[in-house]
Amino acid sequence: MAISDISLTAGMRSNLLQLQSTTKLMDRTQVRLSTGKRVNTALDDPTNFFAAKNHMNRANDLSTLKDAMGEAVQTIKAADNGVTALTSLIESAKGLVQAMRGADSATQLTLAGQYNTVLSQINTLATDASYKGTNFLTGGSLTVTFNEGGDATLSIIGFSTAAGLVGTSTLAQDMGISLFASVATGIGGGSLDLALDQLNSGLNQLRSFSNELASNLTIITVRQDFTDNMVNTLQEGADNLTQADTNEEGANMLMLQTRQQLGVTALSLASQNAQAVLRLF
Repeated sequence: MAISDISLTAGMRSNLLQLQSTTKLMDRTQVRLSTGKRVNTALDDPTNFFAAKNHMNRANDLSTLKDAMGEAVQTIKAADNGVTALTSLIESAKGLVQAMRGADSATQLTLAGQYNTVLSQINTLATDASYKGTNFLTGGSLTVTFNEGGDATLSIIGFSTAAGLVGTSTLAQDMGISLFASVATGIGGGSLDLALDQLNSGLNQLRSFSNELASNLTIITVRQDFTDNMVNTLQEGADNLTQADTNEEGANMLMLQTRQQLGVTALSLASQNAQAVLRLF
């Protein structure tokens, strides 16, 4: 229908415009009540909309990094489990060496075989301390990123010995711990002392690496907590820019409904002048 097809009185047109404006306000208020936000699109408030969007984008980026931090924590825990188990094996080997002192050749032969078996298990156990393809006990390394810019990182280097990073099949040897090559002719006290020295040196290396793991774990967990707080702060900031006051919007809806009813009544009154023409017939 063209605009000029029907002519309305000035009073009716004014009331009609007020009703249309009220309807738009009611629609907007209904959206705010249903979403809980007073800024839902850039048309509502461009400045706050894009500022809140930037906050949420950064919060999402940090949340992704937080997941990676969690995986790094698990990788460190896997390595620490390995260190604990390796320590137990070395302590067991020390017990076997101590038992060889004063034992006869046959007993020493048996104990030396057990000792060599324990050392072989060190290598096997180390290869099993892997998490998601990274094994700090076999020379693996990992870089953890803490911010969305990628300029705050932590590099975690795998277990190293005096000879450098350990391999995947010679961990005991890399730590300087030797097998008993020949036990048939008996093992002298000097050999036992050397074995104990080597085992103690291996323990010291493991303890040093354990301290490194603990330090790295502390850094990552602190950054995790910081990231959690930052994500929460960014989300709160975005909400403050866009969130609606539902109590206020509810009151607005009641007032708009009242205004709408009054507008319909006013429109009816404005049309009475035109209806008066009917009385002439």
